[in-house]
Amino acid sequence: MQPVLLGDVAVGPGLPPYVIAEIGSNHNGDMDLCRKLIDAAADAGAPAVKFQSWTEESLIAESEYARNTSYADRKRHFGSLREMVRAYQFTAKQHRQARAHCAARGIAFCSTPFSPEEADLLEELDVPFFKIASMDIVHLPLLRYVARKQRPVVISTGMATLAEIEQAVQTVRAEGNHDIVLLHCVSLYPPALDQIHLRNIAMLQETFGVPCGFSDHTLGVAVPLAAIALGACVLEKHFTLDKDLPGWDHAVSADPAELRAIVAEGRNIHLALGAAQRTVSADELAKRAQFRRSLVVRSDLPAGHVLSEDDLLAKRPGTGIGPAELPYVVGRTLRHDLKRDDLLAWSDLQ
Repeated sequence: MQPVLLGDVAVGPGLPPYVIAEIGSNHNGDMDLCRKLIDAAADAGAPAVKFQSWTEESLIAESEYARNTSYADRKRHFGSLREMVRAYQFTAKQHRQARAHCAARGIAFCSTPFSPEEADLLEELDVPFFKIASMDIVHLPLLRYVARKQRPVVISTGMATLAEIEQAVQTVRAEGNHDIVLLHCVSLYPPALDQIHLRNIAMLQETFGVPCGFSDHTLGVAVPLAAIALGACVLEKHFTLDKDLPGWDHAVSADPAELRAIVAEGRNIHLALGAAQRTVSADELAKRAQFRRSLVVRSDLPAGHVLSEDDLLAKRPGTGIGPAELPYVVGRTLRHDLKRDDLLAWSDLQ
Protein backbone atom coordinates (compact mmCIF):
# COMPACT_ATOMS: atom_id res chain seq x y z
CA MET A 1 0.00 0.00 0.00
CA GLN A 2 1.39 3.36 -1.04
CA PRO A 3 1.39 6.17 1.52
CA VAL A 4 -0.61 9.32 0.77
CA LEU A 5 1.04 12.73 0.92
CA LEU A 6 -0.97 15.26 2.94
CA GLY A 7 1.00 18.30 1.93
CA ASP A 8 4.59 17.30 2.63
CA VAL A 9 3.70 14.65 5.24
CA ALA A 10 3.34 11.00 4.20
CA VAL A 11 0.64 9.02 6.00
CA GLY A 12 0.08 5.30 5.91
CA PRO A 13 0.82 2.04 7.70
CA GLY A 14 4.05 2.18 9.67
CA LEU A 15 4.29 5.97 9.56
CA PRO A 16 3.76 8.34 12.51
CA PRO A 17 0.13 9.32 13.17
CA TYR A 18 -1.06 12.57 11.59
CA VAL A 19 -3.17 14.40 14.19
CA ILE A 20 -5.76 16.88 12.92
CA ALA A 21 -7.10 19.35 15.48
CA GLU A 22 -10.70 19.73 14.31
CA ILE A 23 -11.65 23.30 15.17
CA GLY A 24 -14.77 23.02 13.02
CA SER A 25 -17.05 25.79 14.20
CA ASN A 26 -15.52 26.00 17.69
CA HIS A 27 -14.22 29.43 16.75
CA ASN A 28 -17.83 30.56 17.38
CA GLY A 29 -17.45 33.17 14.64
CA ASP A 30 -14.81 35.02 16.68
CA MET A 31 -11.46 35.45 14.88
CA ASP A 32 -9.62 36.23 18.13
CA LEU A 33 -10.79 32.87 19.47
CA CYS A 34 -9.94 31.28 16.14
CA ARG A 35 -6.35 32.51 16.28
CA LYS A 36 -6.01 31.34 19.88
CA LEU A 37 -7.22 27.89 18.84
CA ILE A 38 -4.66 27.75 16.03
CA ASP A 39 -1.93 28.84 18.45
CA ALA A 40 -2.91 26.21 21.01
CA ALA A 41 -3.02 23.44 18.40
CA ALA A 42 0.41 24.44 17.09
CA ASP A 43 1.78 24.56 20.64
CA ALA A 44 0.40 21.07 21.25
CA GLY A 45 2.36 19.75 18.27
CA ALA A 46 -0.54 18.97 15.95
CA PRO A 47 0.52 19.10 12.28
CA ALA A 48 -2.86 20.41 11.09
CA VAL A 49 -5.99 22.28 12.12
CA LYS A 50 -9.26 21.83 10.27
CA PHE A 51 -12.30 24.02 9.84
CA GLN A 52 -15.71 23.56 8.21
CA SER A 53 -16.50 25.58 5.11
CA TRP A 54 -20.21 26.26 4.97
CA THR A 55 -22.51 29.26 4.90
CA GLU A 56 -26.12 30.00 5.68
CA GLU A 57 -27.01 29.22 2.06
CA SER A 58 -24.79 26.23 1.26
CA LEU A 59 -25.80 23.64 3.85
CA ILE A 60 -29.34 23.91 5.23
CA ALA A 61 -32.71 24.23 3.48
CA GLU A 62 -35.27 26.87 4.42
CA SER A 63 -37.66 24.19 5.68
CA GLU A 64 -35.03 23.00 8.18
CA TYR A 65 -34.49 26.54 9.43
CA ALA A 66 -38.24 26.88 9.84
CA ARG A 67 -38.43 23.69 11.92
CA ASN A 68 -35.62 24.69 14.29
CA THR A 69 -36.47 28.09 15.71
CA SER A 70 -35.69 27.37 19.38
CA TYR A 71 -33.93 24.79 21.55
CA ALA A 72 -34.24 23.63 25.13
CA ASP A 73 -30.45 23.28 25.44
CA ARG A 74 -29.35 26.90 25.66
CA LYS A 75 -25.72 25.95 26.29
CA ARG A 76 -25.25 24.48 22.82
CA HIS A 77 -27.86 26.62 21.06
CA PHE A 78 -28.08 30.32 21.87
CA GLY A 79 -30.92 30.99 19.44
CA SER A 80 -32.58 29.59 16.34
CA LEU A 81 -30.69 27.36 13.93
CA ARG A 82 -30.46 30.24 11.43
CA GLU A 83 -29.04 32.58 14.06
CA MET A 84 -26.37 30.08 15.03
CA VAL A 85 -25.43 29.29 11.45
CA ARG A 86 -25.12 33.00 10.68
CA ALA A 87 -22.91 33.50 13.74
CA TYR A 88 -20.72 30.45 13.19
CA GLN A 89 -20.36 30.38 9.40
CA PHE A 90 -16.80 30.84 8.17
CA THR A 91 -16.66 33.59 5.56
CA ALA A 92 -14.15 33.75 2.72
CA LYS A 93 -12.39 36.60 4.53
CA GLN A 94 -12.16 34.55 7.72
CA HIS A 95 -10.79 31.60 5.72
CA ARG A 96 -7.97 33.80 4.43
CA GLN A 97 -7.25 35.24 7.87
CA ALA A 98 -7.10 31.76 9.42
CA ARG A 99 -4.95 30.47 6.56
CA ALA A 100 -2.48 33.32 7.05
CA HIS A 101 -2.28 32.71 10.80
CA CYS A 102 -1.69 28.99 10.23
CA ALA A 103 1.14 29.81 7.85
CA ALA A 104 2.69 32.11 10.45
CA ARG A 105 2.49 29.33 13.06
CA GLY A 106 3.77 26.57 10.77
CA ILE A 107 0.65 24.43 10.99
CA ALA A 108 -1.37 23.16 8.02
CA PHE A 109 -4.69 24.87 7.29
CA CYS A 110 -7.40 22.41 6.22
CA SER A 111 -11.16 22.42 5.92
CA THR A 112 -14.23 20.47 4.87
CA PRO A 113 -16.08 21.93 1.87
CA PHE A 114 -19.85 21.53 1.75
CA SER A 115 -20.33 22.90 -1.77
CA PRO A 116 -18.35 23.23 -5.02
CA GLU A 117 -17.85 26.94 -4.39
CA GLU A 118 -16.29 26.21 -1.01
CA ALA A 119 -14.07 23.55 -2.58
CA ASP A 120 -12.90 26.20 -5.06
CA LEU A 121 -12.06 28.56 -2.20
CA LEU A 122 -10.07 25.86 -0.42
CA GLU A 123 -8.21 25.06 -3.64
CA GLU A 124 -7.34 28.75 -3.96
CA LEU A 125 -6.02 28.62 -0.38
CA ASP A 126 -3.87 25.61 -1.33
CA VAL A 127 -5.15 23.16 1.28
CA PRO A 128 -3.03 19.97 1.43
CA PHE A 129 -6.14 17.79 1.15
CA PHE A 130 -9.92 17.92 1.02
CA LYS A 131 -11.86 16.44 3.93
CA ILE A 132 -15.27 14.99 3.18
CA ALA A 133 -17.68 14.91 6.12
CA SER A 134 -19.52 11.70 7.00
CA MET A 135 -22.81 13.26 5.90
CA ASP A 136 -21.44 13.72 2.37
CA ILE A 137 -19.98 10.27 1.75
CA VAL A 138 -23.10 9.64 -0.37
CA HIS A 139 -23.02 13.11 -2.00
CA LEU A 140 -21.48 11.72 -5.18
CA PRO A 141 -21.62 14.97 -7.20
CA LEU A 142 -19.57 16.74 -4.51
CA LEU A 143 -17.17 13.80 -4.30
CA ARG A 144 -16.62 13.92 -8.06
CA TYR A 145 -16.07 17.68 -8.03
CA VAL A 146 -13.53 17.48 -5.24
CA ALA A 147 -11.79 14.40 -6.69
CA ARG A 148 -11.22 16.17 -10.03
CA LYS A 149 -9.00 18.69 -8.27
CA GLN A 150 -6.46 15.87 -7.88
CA ARG A 151 -5.62 16.58 -4.27
CA PRO A 152 -5.79 13.90 -1.57
CA VAL A 153 -9.32 13.19 -0.35
CA VAL A 154 -9.86 12.23 3.30
CA ILE A 155 -13.31 10.71 3.80
CA SER A 156 -15.10 10.15 7.11
CA THR A 157 -17.32 7.07 7.11
CA GLY A 158 -19.84 7.78 9.88
CA MET A 159 -23.38 6.47 9.22
CA ALA A 160 -22.18 4.68 6.06
CA THR A 161 -22.58 1.04 5.12
CA LEU A 162 -19.67 -0.86 3.59
CA ALA A 163 -21.41 -0.60 0.20
CA GLU A 164 -21.69 3.19 0.54
CA ILE A 165 -18.01 3.44 1.47
CA GLU A 166 -17.11 1.34 -1.57
CA GLN A 167 -19.23 3.60 -3.78
CA ALA A 168 -17.44 6.69 -2.45
CA VAL A 169 -14.00 5.19 -3.00
CA GLN A 170 -14.91 4.11 -6.53
CA THR A 171 -16.32 7.57 -7.28
CA VAL A 172 -13.05 9.27 -6.34
CA ARG A 173 -10.95 6.69 -8.20
CA ALA A 174 -13.10 7.04 -11.31
CA GLU A 175 -11.83 10.63 -11.59
CA GLY A 176 -8.24 9.38 -11.68
CA ASN A 177 -7.63 10.33 -8.07
CA HIS A 178 -6.12 7.49 -6.01
CA ASP A 179 -4.91 9.54 -3.05
CA ILE A 180 -7.62 8.49 -0.60
CA VAL A 181 -7.61 8.19 3.18
CA LEU A 182 -10.62 6.70 4.96
CA LEU A 183 -11.48 7.62 8.54
CA HIS A 184 -13.52 5.20 10.60
CA CYS A 185 -16.11 7.33 12.35
CA VAL A 186 -19.20 6.99 14.54
CA SER A 187 -21.48 10.00 14.06
CA LEU A 188 -22.65 10.24 17.65
CA TYR A 189 -21.55 12.95 20.09
CA PRO A 190 -20.29 11.13 22.09
CA PRO A 191 -20.81 7.45 21.19
CA ALA A 192 -21.05 4.74 23.82
CA LEU A 193 -17.90 2.65 24.06
CA ASP A 194 -19.61 -0.44 22.65
CA GLN A 195 -20.65 1.56 19.57
CA ILE A 196 -17.12 2.53 18.50
CA HIS A 197 -15.72 -0.69 16.97
CA LEU A 198 -12.11 0.40 16.51
CA ARG A 199 -11.32 -2.87 14.71
CA ASN A 200 -13.06 -1.27 11.71
CA ILE A 201 -9.83 0.68 11.12
CA ALA A 202 -7.89 -2.43 10.10
CA MET A 203 -10.91 -3.86 8.29
CA LEU A 204 -11.37 -0.75 6.12
CA GLN A 205 -7.66 -0.61 5.34
CA GLU A 206 -7.59 -4.26 4.27
CA THR A 207 -10.86 -4.02 2.34
CA PHE A 208 -10.06 -0.91 0.30
CA GLY A 209 -6.26 -0.90 0.22
CA VAL A 210 -5.95 2.71 1.38
CA PRO A 211 -4.53 4.26 4.57
CA CYS A 212 -7.15 4.43 7.30
CA GLY A 213 -7.54 6.50 10.43
CA PHE A 214 -10.14 7.53 12.98
CA SER A 215 -12.36 10.58 13.33
CA ASP A 216 -13.06 10.68 17.05
CA HIS A 217 -16.10 11.97 18.91
CA THR A 218 -15.40 10.30 22.27
CA LEU A 219 -14.58 12.01 25.55
CA GLY A 220 -10.99 12.00 26.76
CA VAL A 221 -7.86 10.53 25.21
CA ALA A 222 -8.12 6.77 25.79
CA VAL A 223 -10.05 5.88 22.63
CA PRO A 224 -8.00 8.00 20.16
CA LEU A 225 -4.78 6.59 21.62
CA ALA A 226 -6.21 3.08 21.32
CA ALA A 227 -7.02 3.86 17.68
CA ILE A 228 -3.39 4.80 17.05
CA ALA A 229 -2.28 1.58 18.74
CA LEU A 230 -4.57 -0.31 16.35
CA GLY A 231 -2.97 1.34 13.33
CA ALA A 232 -4.87 4.60 12.71
CA CYS A 233 -2.53 6.67 10.53
CA VAL A 234 -4.68 9.82 10.75
CA LEU A 235 -6.42 10.93 13.94
CA GLU A 236 -9.01 13.70 13.79
CA LYS A 237 -10.19 15.12 17.12
CA HIS A 238 -12.49 18.07 17.84
CA PHE A 239 -10.55 20.78 19.63
CA THR A 240 -11.47 23.63 21.98
CA LEU A 241 -9.82 25.92 24.49
CA ASP A 242 -12.62 25.38 27.00
CA LYS A 243 -15.19 22.57 27.08
CA ASP A 244 -17.64 24.91 28.82
CA LEU A 245 -17.82 27.45 25.99
CA PRO A 246 -21.24 27.81 24.37
CA GLY A 247 -21.63 26.14 20.99
CA TRP A 248 -22.22 22.81 19.29
CA ASP A 249 -19.05 20.80 19.82
CA HIS A 250 -17.05 22.23 22.72
CA ALA A 251 -18.29 19.66 25.25
CA VAL A 252 -17.08 16.69 23.15
CA SER A 253 -13.78 18.32 22.15
CA ALA A 254 -10.26 17.84 23.44
CA ASP A 255 -8.80 20.73 25.39
CA PRO A 256 -5.14 21.78 24.92
CA ALA A 257 -3.83 19.38 27.60
CA GLU A 258 -5.70 16.46 25.99
CA LEU A 259 -4.50 17.38 22.51
CA ARG A 260 -0.90 17.54 23.76
CA ALA A 261 -1.34 14.07 25.25
CA ILE A 262 -2.79 12.66 22.03
CA VAL A 263 0.05 14.10 19.94
CA ALA A 264 2.88 13.15 22.30
CA GLU A 265 1.59 9.76 23.41
CA GLY A 266 0.48 8.95 19.86
CA ARG A 267 4.09 9.38 18.72
CA ASN A 268 5.28 7.24 21.61
CA ILE A 269 2.78 4.52 20.72
CA HIS A 270 3.97 4.60 17.11
CA LEU A 271 7.57 4.16 18.22
CA ALA A 272 6.62 1.37 20.62
CA LEU A 273 4.67 -0.54 17.95
CA GLY A 274 7.87 -1.07 15.98
CA ALA A 275 8.08 -4.01 13.59
CA ALA A 276 6.33 -7.38 13.41
CA GLN A 277 9.52 -9.40 12.96
CA ARG A 278 11.21 -10.71 16.12
CA THR A 279 14.46 -8.93 16.96
CA VAL A 280 16.76 -8.75 19.98
CA SER A 281 18.50 -5.38 20.26
CA ALA A 282 22.17 -4.97 21.10
CA ASP A 283 21.15 -3.38 24.41
CA GLU A 284 19.05 -6.41 25.26
CA LEU A 285 21.79 -8.83 24.22
CA ALA A 286 24.12 -7.07 26.63
CA LYS A 287 21.69 -7.89 29.45
CA ARG A 288 21.98 -11.65 28.92
CA ALA A 289 25.15 -12.10 30.97
CA GLN A 290 23.59 -10.18 33.86
CA PHE A 291 20.03 -11.53 33.81
CA ARG A 292 20.36 -15.13 32.63
CA ARG A 293 21.52 -18.04 34.81
CA SER A 294 24.40 -20.49 34.85
CA LEU A 295 24.76 -23.95 36.34
CA VAL A 296 26.35 -23.97 39.80
CA VAL A 297 27.17 -26.83 42.14
CA ARG A 298 24.78 -27.24 45.05
CA SER A 299 27.53 -28.21 47.55
CA ASP A 300 31.29 -28.77 47.84
CA LEU A 301 32.27 -31.56 45.43
CA PRO A 302 35.63 -33.40 45.08
CA ALA A 303 37.58 -34.07 41.89
CA GLY A 304 36.43 -37.33 40.27
CA HIS A 305 32.79 -36.81 41.31
CA VAL A 306 30.28 -37.86 38.65
CA LEU A 307 27.66 -35.12 38.35
CA SER A 308 23.95 -35.84 38.77
CA GLU A 309 21.06 -33.44 38.26
CA ASP A 310 20.69 -33.20 42.04
CA ASP A 311 24.23 -31.74 42.25
CA LEU A 312 23.30 -28.69 40.19
CA LEU A 313 21.31 -25.45 40.51
CA ALA A 314 20.85 -22.51 38.09
CA LYS A 315 21.74 -19.03 39.37
CA ARG A 316 22.84 -15.66 38.08
CA PRO A 317 25.01 -14.51 36.34
CA GLY A 318 24.71 -16.01 32.87
CA THR A 319 28.43 -16.19 32.13
CA GLY A 320 28.84 -19.95 32.59
CA ILE A 321 27.12 -23.05 31.25
CA GLY A 322 23.44 -22.29 30.69
CA PRO A 323 20.68 -24.44 32.25
CA ALA A 324 19.58 -25.53 28.77
CA GLU A 325 22.89 -27.44 28.56
CA LEU A 326 22.04 -29.56 31.61
CA PRO A 327 21.69 -32.83 29.62
CA TYR A 328 25.29 -32.43 28.40
CA VAL A 329 26.60 -31.97 31.96
CA VAL A 330 24.88 -34.76 33.87
CA GLY A 331 27.10 -37.86 33.97
CA ARG A 332 30.33 -35.94 33.41
CA THR A 333 33.27 -36.23 35.86
CA LEU A 334 34.84 -33.27 37.67
CA ARG A 335 38.50 -32.58 36.91
CA HIS A 336 39.06 -30.82 40.26
CA ASP A 337 37.39 -29.81 43.50
CA LEU A 338 34.54 -27.26 43.37
CA LYS A 339 33.09 -25.19 46.18
CA ARG A 340 29.39 -24.63 46.83
CA ASP A 341 27.89 -22.12 44.34
CA ASP A 342 30.92 -22.22 42.01
CA LEU A 343 29.82 -21.59 38.41
CA LEU A 344 30.42 -24.66 36.32
CA ALA A 345 32.63 -24.29 33.25
CA TRP A 346 33.32 -26.76 30.47
CA SER A 347 36.97 -26.77 31.55
CA ASP A 348 35.87 -28.19 34.93
CA LEU A 349 34.68 -31.42 33.25
CA GLN A 350 36.57 -34.45 31.99
